[in-house]
Amino acid sequence: MRDPSRREFLKSSAATVCAAGLSTGALGPTHSAATSDARLEPPSPLAIKKGLVFDMLPEKPSYGDRFKLARDVGFEVVQVPTEPDAGKAEDIKKAADSAGIRIDSVMNMDHWKYPLSSSDRAAVEKSLAGMRTSLHNAKLWRADVVLLVPAVVDAKTSYRDAWARSQKEIRTLIPLAEELKVVIGIEEVWNKFLLSPLEMSKYIDEFQSPWIKAWFDVGNVVLYGYPQDWIHTLGRRIVKVHLKDFKRKEDGYAWVNLGDGDVDWGAVRQAFADVGYSGSVIAELEGGDESYLRDVSGRIDRLLGRS
Repeated sequence: MRDPSRREFLKSSAATVCAAGLSTGALGPTHSAATSDARLEPPSPLAIKKGLVFDMLPEKPSYGDRFKLARDVGFEVVQVPTEPDAGKAEDIKKAADSAGIRIDSVMNMDHWKYPLSSSDRAAVEKSLAGMRTSLHNAKLWRADVVLLVPAVVDAKTSYRDAWARSQKEIRTLIPLAEELKVVIGIEEVWNKFLLSPLEMSKYIDEFQSPWIKAWFDVGNVVLYGYPQDWIHTLGRRIVKVHLKDFKRKEDGYAWVNLGDGDVDWGAVRQAFADVGYSGSVIAELEGGDESYLRDVSGRIDRLLGRS
């Protein structure tokens, strides 16, 4: 999670968790014996595109060098953050095309600082403007999804208000999403909102629009659920996926590399197969050099039964 706003929010949420005294023992076993057995079975390869977030790539002189590195270490697609500068957005498009890699999706950037659930109309307008920019970026880059964190519940914003306010504002974006043929992917994060797969399913279904779907993050739900359960419940609503891993400890938690945490990847792989998921999976980890990125690429292949 290299976007500072996302990292800072997770740290704040983690502090709350630790203060409540949550530990591995208090939360119960990470997974059952039944799901553990899935690790022993031969994996079934999944027809899924493999990608990473753009900020995982090391700083290089040009966009083209970064996109080429992503392709060379084995990634097929990239998720790129919102770019409000039209000239830079065009440069990004040309660089990706030249490197032969697809920009798969856009990471909207204003939903943390200016949440759609805010009671401050000026903040909401800034958030909507950021989403419009993201949707137009996606159209330019030929990406088919923009990721959106829909709301933030805090001391000033109740759960009920976050639900109603965010849905109202997102509905105003649907005509543009339809015009541009870009899906808005609602992501579950540590924002004290959409805390179960049943709630997330209901939230998405209430839009009654094919342009609103679920962006599922595997690692984000480990603290309070099981990724395979979320996948089965969300089912065909899932349009894109973030890959992270999470390790619970006696004194808190840690974000770890894929396969080093508590995610039961055998069960996750089977759940994706069960619901017929065939979109992309985007690694959202700390960045690193070429060797590190090759390792991440290989881990995804192994965890999804691709090698």
